[in-house]
Amino acid sequence: MNGLCYCTNVHPAEDVAGVLGQLDAYAVPVRERLGRDALGLGLWLAAEAAAELAADPAALRRLRRELDARGLSVLTLNAFPYGGFHRKVVKHAVYRPDWTDPARARYTADCAHVLAGLLPDDAGSGSLSTLPLGWRSPWSAADDEAARSALRWTAGALREASARAGRPLRLAVEPEPGCVLDTVADAVRWLAPRVDAEVVGLCLDTAHLAVSFAEPEEAVASVERAGLSVVKIQASAALHVDDPRDPRARRLLAAYAEPRYLHQVRERTADGRVLAADDLPEALDRLPGLGPWRVHFHVPLHSAPAGPLRATTDVLRRAVAAVRDRPVVEVETYTWQVLPRAADPVAGIAAELRWAENELPLQEGAA
Repeated sequence: MNGLCYCTNVHPAEDVAGVLGQLDAYAVPVRERLGRDALGLGLWLAAEAAAELAADPAALRRLRRELDARGLSVLTLNAFPYGGFHRKVVKHAVYRPDWTDPARARYTADCAHVLAGLLPDDAGSGSLSTLPLGWRSPWSAADDEAARSALRWTAGALREASARAGRPLRLAVEPEPGCVLDTVADAVRWLAPRVDAEVVGLCLDTAHLAVSFAEPEEAVASVERAGLSVVKIQASAALHVDDPRDPRARRLLAAYAEPRYLHQVRERTADGRVLAADDLPEALDRLPGLGPWRVHFHVPLHSAPAGPLRATTDVLRRAVAAVRDRPVVEVETYTWQVLPRAADPVAGIAAELRWAENELPLQEGAA
């Protein structure tokens, strides 16, 4: 395994100076709380910051020195949010620009260039995750072709960045409920005939996987059968409730219906069908609640929500165990600022990383 890290998209910074300021405020104290000389990061850079660093080799070298001085190592990049990830309302904006827009390919290529300059010297490979093409509607056959062309161009940019880095850099497409590639099965069907599997694979976000009600072992096996690979794992947990009609459960769920992010909901019926709502308020208003719900709200890994709600950490454990050649594992709880109860992100991120070390089948020296 390349390493265990946490994703910095939890921090509201849009430029390089802001990123360093947030790392000083959070990442360095997390490292110190864990008693480590080094801490792995899954770095998020907004498009403007990524473009600045990609265009200025000296600035990229300075950032590498600043990170080294703080005992911080970039193990992967999160290239999903293009920018504005901490606006008051994000919702569907997180999927724009999508893969039909040339801006998405340029941003991803910039991130690959940055990753080539920031990876630790002993890292055998690098990864960057991206959105599952875009939101499902509107999406046409022409959009499909535009996305395929953009991914082909981006794969070429990744090969060039890999040559500069002297090790492979791979793009990890991240299925998400409500998107064109809603599930792992959707992603496998779309990617397998269209991409170079040596360059493009999947990012397995385990909260998204849980919300889809997929069996983790079968999902991972389907990726391998298609000749693809899990390039990156995002360790995350969704909410689960067995009886969404229970008044206490509904009161607790309502507290998670916050206005910034989209919280997709899926209900599994007695006959195995999966009903969908695009956001939690819609689910509370419209879904019948006759079967269990899974809610796309990334909850802390180490701390169980109030009962009768549960976290889907069992799906996380099973998914990580099923991936044979395990890539980087990135803890991605980006919701600290919108949890129903205020929490200290430094203490929480450190506790999540400890939980991951103790609960997940990580290889020796992964943290």
